[in-house]
Amino acid sequence: MSVYSVAKAKDNLSKLIDEALAGEDVVITRHGQVVAYLRSAKERPIRQPSHDLVAKIMARAKRRPRLEEPAVGIVRRMRDEFP
Repeated sequence: MSVYSVAKAKDNLSKLIDEALAGEDVVITRHGQVVAYLRSAKERPIRQPSHDLVAKIMARAKRRPRLEEPAVGIVRRMRDEFP
């Protein structure tokens, strides 16, 4: 994230726009306080995990041992055992 004062932002507007288009957030400050953010108007693509990765995660989850007692029951038993 780049930070520029208002005066430097005015002098370097084209550069700041290029940075924003490259995906970087640009912060503009006045007297040390953030007054604006410059970001690209293009929507950033939503990244989805691959089907292969999801299948691996699901397979690993199925191999995990099951609890004999639900977690809620374990927590309640622990709570009730101590006054």
